[in-house]
Amino acid sequence: MKNPVPQAASLLLEKLLLLVHVRPLPAGSGGEPPPPPAPGYYDTSCFKRGDLLEVPRTLFVHFGIYLGENRVAHLMPDILPAFTGDRRQIQQVVTNKRLILGVITKTASIRVDTVEDFAYGGSILVNHMDRLFEDQVLGSEEAARRAEKLVGATAYSLLWNNCEHFVTYCRYGAPVSFQTDKFCETVKMIIRDQRSVLASVLVGLASIVCLGLAPSTTLPTIFVPFFLWMAG
Repeated sequence: MKNPVPQAASLLLEKLLLLVHVRPLPAGSGGEPPPPPAPGYYDTSCFKRGDLLEVPRTLFVHFGIYLGENRVAHLMPDILPAFTGDRRQIQQVVTNKRLILGVITKTASIRVDTVEDFAYGGSILVNHMDRLFEDQVLGSEEAARRAEKLVGATAYSLLWNNCEHFVTYCRYGAPVSFQTDKFCETVKMIIRDQRSVLASVLVGLASIVCLGLAPSTTLPTIFVPFFLWMAG
């Protein structure tokens, strides 16, 4: 029988990356992803102002609100707004370094990019989440106006304020993240498993990194693995 601890730890790390927007790096890339597709790569004639756009990735789904004229508002972790208000610098394509530092420092921006910069070559689903909210869908113009009103620097939380929270607030009136729900369910499953002491340590360390050093994060990091080890 395979050791469940490494498997659980691997699953946890995969779920942790679920909400992180780091782009894959090809060999010889020099540490950064390739440039986005050229303008006109996507046929935007089927998009309407206020549409919710989804771009499925390997480990996560990225979300945005279409504003018309090939523009998409979306939330991305980004360290740069914490250091400068220069819109020209901030508007440049966000590098992986800016993304990672934004996650660590809980800093983000709701920015407007072209569809090409937003989707980065991925397939796009339109209003795919509407079926989950039924009668809660707001008017398209209302969704777009909400998105435009929020453009600018904002706080970021891997679990409580990510790109999915942003779009569900704009289109459905309430911030919800199904990716967060899946992550939390995975954490609960791992904690229930008395053999997953190592995975519990990773959960604690991840919470300290994402939420900060505090009794609510530090004490569980120490005591949960201890009691699991004692019970095991």
